[in-house]
Amino acid sequence: MWFKNLQLYRLPTPWNIELAKFDELLSRAPFNRCASNEPMSKGWVSPRRDGSLVFSLGGQWLIALAVEQRLLPSSVVNEEVKDRAEAMEAQQGYAPGRKQLKELRERVTEELMPRAFTRRSSTFVWVDPKNGWFCVDASSPGKAEEVIEHLRHCLDEFPLTMLHTQVSPTSAMADWLAGGEAPAGFTIDRDCELKAAGEEKAAVRYVRHPLDGDEIAGEIKAHLASGKLPTKLALTWDDRISFVLTEKLEIKRLAFLDLLKEQAEKTAEHADEQFDADFALMTGEFARFLPQVVEALGGEVVEAA
Repeated sequence: MWFKNLQLYRLPTPWNIELAKFDELLSRAPFNRCASNEPMSKGWVSPRRDGSLVFSLGGQWLIALAVEQRLLPSSVVNEEVKDRAEAMEAQQGYAPGRKQLKELRERVTEELMPRAFTRRSSTFVWVDPKNGWFCVDASSPGKAEEVIEHLRHCLDEFPLTMLHTQVSPTSAMADWLAGGEAPAGFTIDRDCELKAAGEEKAAVRYVRHPLDGDEIAGEIKAHLASGKLPTKLALTWDDRISFVLTEKLEIKRLAFLDLLKEQAEKTAEHADEQFDADFALMTGEFARFLPQVVEALGGEVVEAA
């Protein structure tokens, strides 16, 4: 249940849509397993597996997009096409042309697709309609866009925008590293990546290094002076959440203090209660954490949807 990444988006504050209406709109595109001739299928599933497409607790919502793919490697198709092309050549006395090969590839793919294994994955989204947060647990913007695109097909209106701050993450991280100190409420951890802006994209990475040590801090300042810019920086917020901030304003490698998870476990007696406790605690932390991240980056730039 605990999110590992956050792709951050904004909704109007508040986002005026009723929970029942939102659930009804999602039912326009529920998940159905891949048909035998389909390479992929997408749709909304019940996050808590209780039938509802929107899990709601304390005004916080959770939705989940399931994606199922048929695994048909191109190498398998290529090998079969090659064998059949050789058989055709032996039969007709000349190698098949481009059109024949294209038709042969399509036929082979169509025949092999129903026998291919399937793989299913789910991407979760936290929605805070009151405070306008829309956060996707995805490690890349592309994965988040997959969810957003599917949601746009369901909603009549979806006034979503990217989160933008007054100070770019790159500039802010450079200032923090140059000064050797994170903003109030945050501490700098032991991972950092810096990249040059030139064509070669020279990069320097520090992994599990104490960045506040004199030697490492001096090296980092020299890299900054030479024109390299920070693209990733590991931080801890309020001794409760550790994470990596990226140049694209992504929150990655989220890790919650063990004490927080233990607190949730103490209040739960069975699986459903554990799900509720985890979600309530996680979203409660996010509600305090994200505004402080935005504040550390100079505040939010509000844009029209």
